[in-house]
Order: sequence, then structure tokens, then C-alpha cells
Amino acid sequence: MINRLAVFGATGDLTARYLLPALAALRAEGHLGDGTQVIGASRQDWDTEQYREWIATQLDRHGGACPSDAKESIAASARYLRADATDPADVAAAIAGDGPVAVYLALPPVIFPRVVTALHEAGLPAGSRIVLEKPFGEDLAGAQELNRLLAGLVPERSVFRVDHFLAMTTVQNVLGSRLANRVLEPIWNSTHIAEVDIVWDETLALEGRAGYYDHVGALKDMLQNHLLQLLCLVAMEPPITLGERDLRDRKVDVLRSVRFLTEHDVVHRTRRARYLPGRIGDRDVPAYVDEEGVDPRRRTETFAEVELEVDSWRWAGTTFRLRSGKALKADRKEVAVRFRSVPHLPFGHSGVALPNVLRFALEPEGLSLDLTGIGAHAHELVPLSLTARTEPQGLPAYGRLLLDVLTGDPALSIRGDEAEEAWRVVEPVLSAWERDLVPLEEYPAGSEGPPSRRRYGDGRRRQKDVLGDRPATPDDT
Repeated sequence: MINRLAVFGATGDLTARYLLPALAALRAEGHLGDGTQVIGASRQDWDTEQYREWIATQLDRHGGACPSDAKESIAASARYLRADATDPADVAAAIAGDGPVAVYLALPPVIFPRVVTALHEAGLPAGSRIVLEKPFGEDLAGAQELNRLLAGLVPERSVFRVDHFLAMTTVQNVLGSRLANRVLEPIWNSTHIAEVDIVWDETLALEGRAGYYDHVGALKDMLQNHLLQLLCLVAMEPPITLGERDLRDRKVDVLRSVRFLTEHDVVHRTRRARYLPGRIGDRDVPAYVDEEGVDPRRRTETFAEVELEVDSWRWAGTTFRLRSGKALKADRKEVAVRFRSVPHLPFGHSGVALPNVLRFALEPEGLSLDLTGIGAHAHELVPLSLTARTEPQGLPAYGRLLLDVLTGDPALSIRGDEAEEAWRVVEPVLSAWERDLVPLEEYPAGSEGPPSRRRYGDGRRRQKDVLGDRPATPDDT
């Protein structure tokens, strides 16, 4: 296990909100020993004492219920260097020491190639590992070039392209539910599943992240990485084991099977939009273009939706919809698996047999199943819902990822070919959007999204939209 972690970008929001609480949680659970050292490197003109005080403040703010002694231990184990992550001399000073080091790039992805080049020149100790946050590259060519640079630095098994979604409890339960339950796996295919919605809708607006978000937008920020990873777990064939090779091979198979989107497909199967002024709860939200740091000329989208099809024996005929939006009326963060309707109803017109929907709620985490049952009157169909709480893991998602980095288990990180295949899926969309083949729609902050947006994944609303107020017949379902 590596006991040195060098964080470049050590005074940023990612470090404060996620990495430091994760380290404290690892310490509290006994995964980090007394010899573990955190080396913080950033452009701030601080010394080690100032950095330790900053760590203590951030852990008080973001560390939750983590024991105070664990927080104090992380602060005490840290040292700080003022460094430019693209300067080989500064990088060499930050990683200097005995034994291998885990290098975490908590930096804007646009400078990853320059930082990796600096690491080349500085010279990494044998056995070291490197961690990169998404998005991995800015396009397919950029991902391929970054992979080439990394391949000359460390072995592929020592590269951790992390995606914290993969360590979330409910995301793990997607695999657990379908692979460990005889009742689900036989029907986990297009014969029984009509469509799958993978959704990350949030009420949060830009929240001061223009420096990053305005350069990427919803498609690159969420769909190209997080939501495509969820697609892989839903659609993958059962792996022989959950080890790194078996799991990652099956995920790559899914991405390779995603049908290439033609220009016609992009026009008819994708949507993009950005928010106008509005009100969310008790707060007024300005238009996206009026947010501090936003350049309206970039035409950055805050809402993106893409329909995909997976060309395989298991999934031919099932639609997968990936969607993410900011500044919406309500949070909806889930994987919704919508099953096909039964072929015949013997109940006449007494109610509607709604499609069964299995929902994996991502935040807050949980599991539910929408069913149809008999109500108080004979032959009256009524909706039923079964819900279950998922037991939270002892470690937060970033804690699990950091532990994998330090122990050398890359199963939950993204392999190089997987990162490239993900870009292959979205590149036709990026190209068409850049040429304005798909209009940039608008929606008021606090609304349900762009006008006439179909509410996929919600069987009850979908049925009502189709039927109006009249009773359903078996042909409708």
C-alpha cells in the first residue's frame, strides 16, 4: 500500500469537499496508518502551517460526523509546497521522498497533458500511481493523446481515471440487484425492458463554477462520463468476476455496442438548452448567460439529453435515454428501468395497468419498484410501490476510490480504451451541436426544463400524457 499522496490543486474545491473528508474517513476506519503523508501542492503562497489550518477548517465544514481525532491526524500529516503543476522542477520537489507516491491531479482537465509531461521530466519513483478526474480529455483525439503520454509514464494498471459515481452505494446495487437475484436477470433484456432513463436533474444552478463548467457544459460534464458509466453497468453482460479485467472488459463491450449516431440521429434524438432567469424555492436565479464568469458566445448548454441504442442480442429494441439538467424545478437523480406492459388485461376498463418501473435512486440513495395491484373494489387496478433503503457504506464514494488508489485496485477506475470509446459515443453530438444543427433551447430556472420536454421514465405521467383523462384499454398499454 502506498503511504504518500501528492495532491496537485491542493487548495481547490475538489480537495476541500471530497478528498480531505475521504482521507479523514479512511483514517477513522483504520485504513491509513500513522506513516501516511499528504503532500499538498498549489499556487497559493502558503506555508505548511497555514495549509494545516486550512485543512482543519475545511474538515470542520465538510467532514460531517468523522471523529475529530481522524480530522486532526490528516491535518497533522500534511505538508505544503507552493508549486506550479506544469513546472518539472516544482513537480519534482513535490513528489520527492522515499518509495512510490500516488499523484492526484485535482486540476482543470485542460492542463492534464502539460502536467503529465512535467511528471515525465521530473521522474516518478517506481511503483507510483497517477489519478485523473473527469472529463478525460476534451474529445477523442485529446483522450488518445493523453493516453499516449500516460503510457510512457506508468503502466496502465497504475493509471486511475476516477469516476466517483462508480463507488456510490446505489450504483453498486445496480450490479447487485440484477446479478444476484434470479427474479431479475432472466428478464434483464429487450424482450421485457422497453426503455432505461439515466437521469441527473438538479435544482443547483452554476454555483460559482463558471471557470470549469462554461468550458464543458452538461454533455461533457455529466453524460460523457458519469451517465455513460451507469449505462455500462445497466447494459453489460454478467462478468465472470468483479475483478478489474472482467468488469472493465464488459463495460468496454457496451460502449463499443452503442450504435453510432448519424447526423440525422443527432438532430432527432438529442436536445440541448440553457436556463433563463427564474425562481427555485425561495431563491432567485439569474439567467445562465448572466452568471459571473460566463461567456455567452460559447453557447454552453446546461441541459442535455441523448437517446442511444445498444446493438447487441440482449438490448436490440430498448431505448436508453441519458439526461442531465441544471436549475430545474426538482432534483431527480436515478436510473429508471421501464418494463414493457403485459400483453393482455382481463379487467375491462377498470383502471390502468401502468408499466413496471424499477428505480435506482442515486441521491438520496434508495430502490423502488412501481407495480399495479387490485384496489378496494373488485377488478379495480391501482398503482402500488415497493421501496427499500440501501445501507450506506462505511466509506464515502471518494473514500472508496482513494483506498483503491492506495492499495492498487483499478477495478472501479476507467481503462484507457474505455475512456476513448466514451468519446466515440458523444463526438457526433458535439460535432452537430457545434454546427448548430440542434437548436439551443431555453427554459426558466425552476421549471421542468425546455418546453414540451417529454417526461421519460415516469410511467404514470407518460400514460396520462398519452391518454388524457379517458380510461385505458389493453391496446394503450
